[in-house]
Amino acid sequence: MTVSAGKGVAGRIPLGQQGPQGSAGRHAHQPVARTVARAHEPASTRQGIGRGGAMSEEAFVGIDVCKERLEVAIRLQGTSFSLPHSEEGLEELLTRLRELSPALVLLEASGGLEAAVAATLATGGLPVVVVNPRQVRDFARATGRLAKTDRVDAQVLAHFAQAVRPSPRPLPQEQQQAIVSLVTRRRQVLGMLVAERNRRERSPLPIRRRIELHIRFLEGELKELEGELDDAIRGSPLFREKVDLLRSVPGVGPTTACALLAYLPELGQVGRKAIACLAGVAPLSWESGRRSGRRRITKAAGPGLGRPSTWLPWWR
Repeated sequence: MTVSAGKGVAGRIPLGQQGPQGSAGRHAHQPVARTVARAHEPASTRQGIGRGGAMSEEAFVGIDVCKERLEVAIRLQGTSFSLPHSEEGLEELLTRLRELSPALVLLEASGGLEAAVAATLATGGLPVVVVNPRQVRDFARATGRLAKTDRVDAQVLAHFAQAVRPSPRPLPQEQQQAIVSLVTRRRQVLGMLVAERNRRERSPLPIRRRIELHIRFLEGELKELEGELDDAIRGSPLFREKVDLLRSVPGVGPTTACALLAYLPELGQVGRKAIACLAGVAPLSWESGRRSGRRRITKAAGPGLGRPSTWLPWWR
């Protein structure tokens, strides 16, 4: 059998060329199976093709923040690296990302571990977004990424940044961060107080005395936190004006006003529908085809904003 030019051994046709329409070329047009590792990704995202169909040269970075390590994935280059979660590691991360000039750097909320990383990168002039981890995990499942490791999480974050492209938001000012910290700590102390009071009722006498000592300590801590929170608000004319305006609404007390001030800085900047979604009190549609279900309030509120302090203003 003679092998013609441009064909491989035994008459095989190279990829990209069309074979004859007879029995010899019957299988030439069949698609080649993708590798399992990348089978879940569409060709456009693997090749960096943007929404307009043109090749995109923008780099998207995902950072998975751990206590000891920073796992970084770069979408354009398809590379990843790891750095220590320390001041030296943050400096090196900032230097390397400045050289790359990414279109977006994405992190997910990690219980406050991401705050220093986001602040460092934003101060260095990089576009940073911190997103809800639930959204990223849903995106990972939708794209077939069922495994969960630090490296995989960083790659998913970079992919999410490229596909969704959330808009960067300015980081809170130092005063705003202080108020958020005080309000958060107040809620934590209040939760411990409720738990200890419940334990006291069903504990034996020796343990009850210890619990009462702890309750008195927590009550003193709560008073100090409320005093510091009041000083922080009254020390800022802008915050004082906002709190006074919020408390002029019937049913809104100091606790609700402080929670709204801390966790909804968008108040006064976006419309009422958007702020209701952020607060987690917006009844969302639940329809499909001819079915029209009851509208439901969202289960997840905004970051750190518990619904008892919003749609139950009387709750303390």
